[in-house]
Amino acid sequence: MAACACLRRIGIFITMLESELKNHMTGSEIRRKFLNFFIAKGHREVHSSSLVPHNDPTLLFTNAGMNQFKDVFLGLEKRVYVRTTSSQKCVRAGGKHNDLENVGFTNRHHTFFEMLGNFSFGDYFKEDAIAYAWELITSKEWFGIDKDKLYVTIFNGEGGVPRDAEAYDLWLAQGVAKDRIFEAGLKDNFWQMGDTGPCGPCSEIHYDMGARASDQGHADCAFPCDCGRYVEIWNLVFMQFDRDASGKLNPLPKPSIDTGMGLERVAAVLQGVISNYETDLFVPLIERAAELTGTSLSKELEKEAHAKSAASLRVIADHSRAATFLISDGVLPANDGRGYVLRKIIRRAIRHGRLLGYKQPFLFMMARKVVKLMKDAYPELLEHEERIAETVNREEERFANTIDKGMQELDDDLTVLRGKGSDLYPGEQAFKLYDTFGLPADFIQDTLRDAGLIFDQAGFDRAMTEQRERARASWKGAAKQTANPAYQQLPKSEFEGYRQTRSENCEVMAITKNGQGAHELKAGEEGEVILDHTPFYAESGGQVGDRGFFYSDELNAVVAEVKGCYYPVQGVRAHQVVAKAVPSSRTESKSPPYQNRVEWGTLRVGDKVDAVVDADIREATMRNHTATHLLHAGLREILGKHVKQAGSLVAPGHLRFDFSHFTAVEDEELQDIEDMINKEVLRNVRVETIADVPIDVAVNEYHAMALFGEKYGDRVRVVKIGDFSTELCGGTHTAATGEIGLIKILKEGSVSSGVRRVEAVTGEGSLKHFRRDHELENVVSRFVVPTFRQNQAKDGAPSIEEGGAKTGEAAMSPAEALKLELEKKDAEIKRLSRELDQARMKSASSSVASVGEKIKEVRGVKVLAHRVDNLERGQMRTLVDQLRDKIGSGVVVLGSATNGNVALIVGVTKDLTARIQAGKVIGPVAQKVGGKGGGRPDLAEAGGKDAGALDAALGEVYGVVEGLLG
Repeated sequence: MAACACLRRIGIFITMLESELKNHMTGSEIRRKFLNFFIAKGHREVHSSSLVPHNDPTLLFTNAGMNQFKDVFLGLEKRVYVRTTSSQKCVRAGGKHNDLENVGFTNRHHTFFEMLGNFSFGDYFKEDAIAYAWELITSKEWFGIDKDKLYVTIFNGEGGVPRDAEAYDLWLAQGVAKDRIFEAGLKDNFWQMGDTGPCGPCSEIHYDMGARASDQGHADCAFPCDCGRYVEIWNLVFMQFDRDASGKLNPLPKPSIDTGMGLERVAAVLQGVISNYETDLFVPLIERAAELTGTSLSKELEKEAHAKSAASLRVIADHSRAATFLISDGVLPANDGRGYVLRKIIRRAIRHGRLLGYKQPFLFMMARKVVKLMKDAYPELLEHEERIAETVNREEERFANTIDKGMQELDDDLTVLRGKGSDLYPGEQAFKLYDTFGLPADFIQDTLRDAGLIFDQAGFDRAMTEQRERARASWKGAAKQTANPAYQQLPKSEFEGYRQTRSENCEVMAITKNGQGAHELKAGEEGEVILDHTPFYAESGGQVGDRGFFYSDELNAVVAEVKGCYYPVQGVRAHQVVAKAVPSSRTESKSPPYQNRVEWGTLRVGDKVDAVVDADIREATMRNHTATHLLHAGLREILGKHVKQAGSLVAPGHLRFDFSHFTAVEDEELQDIEDMINKEVLRNVRVETIADVPIDVAVNEYHAMALFGEKYGDRVRVVKIGDFSTELCGGTHTAATGEIGLIKILKEGSVSSGVRRVEAVTGEGSLKHFRRDHELENVVSRFVVPTFRQNQAKDGAPSIEEGGAKTGEAAMSPAEALKLELEKKDAEIKRLSRELDQARMKSASSSVASVGEKIKEVRGVKVLAHRVDNLERGQMRTLVDQLRDKIGSGVVVLGSATNGNVALIVGVTKDLTARIQAGKVIGPVAQKVGGKGGGRPDLAEAGGKDAGALDAALGEVYGVVEGLLG
């Protein structure tokens, strides 16, 4: 009856919640309505950027809507629009912004969340931003929030920055009462991107959730009480200053707007619930988590906000969202960086599943539920669903094994601790079990309590703090600065390198030297030069920048050598040069006009030069870039569509391609891939480049692949190789695949968990590789083939030239002959090794008969300490068993020295383990040889590095046993 009543209550609760939500906007409707509002105000809707920030070392993950526009605010990038709106996926779970430990235990903390925002890049400013915000949230046509429940804040003036009186007056003009406008200082109402760069005051909009939302039970508190009743739902940032290195605030010529509204928070407001977890963005996930783990929702019904089961279900719901989106954006579980944070998120969710009593894999099914709920807003999730589920499932299985290892580690630690006679378990070691093996701290505490040991809480907390500091430090990076003034106001360089490798009459628009603007570069000086038009490709998309020369416009003198090219500001190409003034000796390139030139003088702003790319280097790079596209397509054909690019390097000498894949690529698979892509080379397929294609057309009609980590504009360039490969790419390519010559895969290996790397060469690089292989083959043939022929003749088998056993079978290559010979040698070595081990074991066993004089009786217990050098541990264990059987009842200690290393094993017969444990014996003995160890009461092992002290250590055994028997 009680169970039936509980089920009825669950059903009533869910029915009431569903009915209530039907009367309110759903989370998806809120997202869409926000975007539609700003589209109606002339904003361009922009899709969320990746959770992995593009080219920004200052961020671990995308954590705000403005991240994808950061370079626009800094003046490093220009867009075709000046006002935009987006719903940005965000993660705060590592580095400086880390909400991980709070998730599940509060109403509003999340690892993954969505940030709704509108942005102005020097277009509208405070007046329109404030008017738009107030209209959207209060108008009955839009969100219709009760004005009497809203409060706003402005900057009060602090730290030499004046009060934001303009914002105050603008809020009054919107009809906000004076007693609902509050002022705060730098901490709450002044925003800055970093120590330098754009910054400015901000205004926040807060909503009164009512007394029932107070975490502290306040019935009549007033704004701005921080008890949880008053929730910030929107922050409007007014970027109007640029802080320079001295700290001075300089007015921006074009002030900008950056706003952020948390979708989960505003959904709670509009759906009339206290907690974000009670909105339709989370309820289906919590229900699914309860279903999968067999957990009753009754505790949720009782509103026990901090009940363990309720918190665990919230953790699982939240973390499944974060894991799903991170993996979709290319992050994979690893032991460092972003992958480490993802691994912690996944394992924390799994751990909470175990706290609910469920130990089977389940989180991968939660990921599928996330995809189902979010696919309309983020359709890319559908494409990656199988890869996401497989990644999570593999991590669940791996974590189960890790926990088992952690338990074994804890057991070993306890044995060693008892051997030392200590009752304090070090906090640093406990943190290792928590951080590396995923054992919950309270689980470790319970185990220690049961064992009668003390948990070093202070040491654990200290290790936790140190780890967090390391994580923060590893992602501080260098704050991105505003664009160099020498570059910021320049027009875009016209790139002519798709059509040609030489551009004449190029004007020097700007020069920098040592990071500062300059008027000239003298002979021998290094600097960066901006031209109004150029054939030099700037490093991007994995392709290195071009190299070459600047010539005087008469084409009879080298002005500068170009060692590279990159983008200091979007669209502006900086040529990294060394000014020249000595006779040229460069003759290695066959491409004119390099020969017979005389170098001279100083390079100045305003000079006209002819920019000439080294055609040999460019062509080699082009071959490798087109080969990279073929390789990507080949990997997907042979290994599966889950393969995604995870990084690349396209250089003239070789190419490197990183991709998502869970296991090593087999040699047969690599050969299949190599065969497939070289068939495309032999077909000499035309490489088609289609410029200025709208991004949605490129993806949806051309089905072009967008590459991981790249940032694309509204219009893109498509590179199409027949029906085999279509990608978005701005790089330089061959006109047809036949120009590649041949693609040779050199090696394949692991980069990190779930990421593999292939390296390859093309063209002349392939030719050089085959020449080296041929030289090696000749050497092998001289040494191996004669031996092979002799062996084959003895066996009566066919020779290499005759082929295999079957008529018509291809002749055996020298490489195959070498492999066969090496296999034979390996088998011979293994046979000899076994015979040596057997001889050693036989010798050691025979010595057992002569150890009688070493057996001593200590307080009625037989004790034997014996040295047996050059034995493996397995052999030592076998010998310990033999000696225990020989003495019947007692303690056996064996020591072995091999190549300077010491191995110790202690065996105690079962009848004595209540009086003396092997782990307690081995601890002091191992210390004598500079080692430590542990194990079971009847068998313990240790290692050491001081072989010279082994005899003395074995001599101490009898005293150690006597002391323990007491």
